[in-house]
Amino acid sequence: MAKSESSNDRYDAGQIQVLKGLEAVRKRPGMYIGSTSERGLHHLVFEVVDNSIDEALAGYADRIAVTIHADNSITVVDNGRGIPVDAHPTEKIPGVELAMTVLHAGGKFDKSSYKVSGGLHGVGVSVVNALSEELKVWVKRDGREHYMDFVRGDTRSKLKVINRVAAKDSGTTVWFKPDPLIFTDLVYQYDIIALRMRELSFLNKGVTISLTDERDTPVRSETFHAKGGLREMVQFLNQNRKSLHPEVIYIETERDDIGIEIAMQYNDGYSEMVFSFVNNINTHEGGTHLTGYKAALTRTINAYAAKGGFLKKDNFTLSGDDVREGLTAVLSVKVREPQFEGQTKTKLGNSEVEGTVRTVVNEMLGGYLEEHPRVANIVIEKAVSAARAREAARKARDLTRKKNALDVSALPGKLADCSLSDPALCELYIVEGDSAGGSAKMGRERSFQAILPLRGKILNVERARIDKVLSNEEIRTIITALGTGIKDDFSIDHARYHKIILMTDADVDGAHIRTLLLTFFFRQMQNLIDAGFIYIAQPPLFRVARGKEEYYAYDEGERDAIATRLGNGDGKATVNVQRYKGLGEMNPEQLWRTTMDPQTRTILKVTMDDALAADLLFQKLMGDEVEPRRDFIEANARFVSNLDV
Repeated sequence: MAKSESSNDRYDAGQIQVLKGLEAVRKRPGMYIGSTSERGLHHLVFEVVDNSIDEALAGYADRIAVTIHADNSITVVDNGRGIPVDAHPTEKIPGVELAMTVLHAGGKFDKSSYKVSGGLHGVGVSVVNALSEELKVWVKRDGREHYMDFVRGDTRSKLKVINRVAAKDSGTTVWFKPDPLIFTDLVYQYDIIALRMRELSFLNKGVTISLTDERDTPVRSETFHAKGGLREMVQFLNQNRKSLHPEVIYIETERDDIGIEIAMQYNDGYSEMVFSFVNNINTHEGGTHLTGYKAALTRTINAYAAKGGFLKKDNFTLSGDDVREGLTAVLSVKVREPQFEGQTKTKLGNSEVEGTVRTVVNEMLGGYLEEHPRVANIVIEKAVSAARAREAARKARDLTRKKNALDVSALPGKLADCSLSDPALCELYIVEGDSAGGSAKMGRERSFQAILPLRGKILNVERARIDKVLSNEEIRTIITALGTGIKDDFSIDHARYHKIILMTDADVDGAHIRTLLLTFFFRQMQNLIDAGFIYIAQPPLFRVARGKEEYYAYDEGERDAIATRLGNGDGKATVNVQRYKGLGEMNPEQLWRTTMDPQTRTILKVTMDDALAADLLFQKLMGDEVEPRRDFIEANARFVSNLDV
């Protein structure tokens, strides 16, 4: 049937919008920096610093200084070659202006300028310029200091010479102030920047990176310098653990035009910490380099163990989980043309890297074990002990491999499953306590909401080996209900729910149970966090009522505002305020309306922007060492507003 055309229906060339210059960045900032909240704000700093790091990788810089000013503006200074200031042969504008105002313009595309680079798309500093209220740049090179500035990506003043400097002086200084029209969060977190600067110093040995925060009184300042590179990174990661051998096993070489650096050390713990990087980018989804490393590690240790007769008594082969128990390792490769894949573009796809890393580890780690028999024996004994525990837990592990619906008869009173079978539509509430579990079962929407009540606190997996983990009834129930398996047996394709919501009481015990659950998911099922399947329920803290009117408040400020509003009525009824200490105090209808109804509830998605930071935090909070935990409590006690009621 023909349809009459109105102005709203017309679709011709006039409807195609052309965004010039950096307009596209300002219109869709999330495409370039991930978000306009805290994460994106800090990404601006890292983009500018990455340019300076590229100068260091090329061998032209060894000092970088980052300053957070009182107004949350940022200055980054390096002593590299300085961004080119001569006119571009075809664009006819200075190189520095080109780099600051044009997407996909940069020296990273010219491999004669940069052999390897942390920047993937050449959009870094121009994106920072586009999303800054103001940006200023000073370039020292060829005996002169040049200056130009920008406003929201547009050139405000043309490049000009402002000083003469010594011929040997060179480098770039960038100052920028994030645009309040773009960002919802304009306050920089010192610890987030410090962690990344420390990480970069480890990954680029010999480079000195200083960080200064002028917002504090007195001014806060740290300097990061790792002469030993990844060796020092592993020691830093193991600082709250007992190492089994004092010397860090270290490999550094270049093979097939790929730079490879590996540091590893075993500790007496049961979890593994293996971090991988490509051109300074944290590849938390792994990739071919990590696959090659893990395969070679398993093969090399098995070969040494078999040769030494360590496996004759038990007659088994060491698995990947066995050889990585208690391992802290960092793998860093430098690749000319990295190809990334995965949801967050942090998974290396270059097939040739896998074989090269495997060959290097087979040769060099094998040689190290032969030359250091004492360390080799410690490593083998640790792996064999893990393998024996694995064998002892085999029956429990077999139970966790069930991929079909949970046999409720085997676990009476536990899982109340939902009727839908499509995991994308289903959600599981893991609920603290039988009382709250009962309310949740009665209040839920049975078609897509499943309820799994937990009795008491689950095992702290940070301090337990796999056999003990799998012998814990509550943990076994969780694993079986989810259907994914754990560790090397994990398969996200078998997840029975795509929303797993932790619902605990709003008190100290509830917070502890939530932390124990998060520790379990981080150590045993980290892929669920990466996939965005883990959430935290946000039940209300208060019920405020007057007569037949009732409202729910999620913090003290909201409570006081509601009480004031209700108290300004006719005065014939009293305002009653109830503080919920536990979920069980709410009846099923209240629990549904406040915490479980998708139309009205608030749930927080658990994300992990930095696996290294997360690992250190779980070590500190849940590990065996008491001192780091005490220091953490003392440092953060001033932020606690309501310890318990």
